[in-house]
Amino acid sequence: MTQSMLPFALAVSAAMLAVGSAGVMLRRDPLVMFMSVELMLNSVNVALVAFGRFLDSEAGQVFALMVIVVAAAEAVVGLALLTRIFRHGRALDIDDVSEMSQ
Repeated sequence: MTQSMLPFALAVSAAMLAVGSAGVMLRRDPLVMFMSVELMLNSVNVALVAFGRFLDSEAGQVFALMVIVVAAAEAVVGLALLTRIFRHGRALDIDDVSEMSQ
């Protein structure tokens, strides 16, 4: 990767992080919040891969793979919790769901 591509990749990563964090802070829908968290994790992946390519190292790709694995596990657990709440007839609003109950 040339030196001119690193700032572009970091700018894209920063924009993705800003959009994701705005989605988490402004929206109250849990599905949108999960998508925003996934967007933030993908912005970290873009930065890691860009730095890995810039430094001629494969460490960025290895860390990006670990972030992808953690994001997949987070998505599975989060969607399972949302499905459980939705099946009990509760509204999917973050403000209303303060604790897990049976």
